[in-house]
Amino acid sequence: MSIIYVLIPLAVIIVALAIAVFFWAVKSNQFEDLDRQGYSILFDDDLSPEEKKLAEERKKINE
Repeated sequence: MSIIYVLIPLAVIIVALAIAVFFWAVKSNQFEDLDRQGYSILFDDDLSPEEKKLAEERKKINE
């Protein structure tokens, strides 16, 4: 029963630490761009120079 006196404060400390890490992540904009990593797997990085130029032109037109 005396272990409960150790486990409860330890649990409170761990929860407080988790909350602090969460707020740090929000403050440092860790959750700003959630789509970039999901889309990065769909696109090839090894495009030819001509294809890269066309992609940049399309990007400028769409903006």
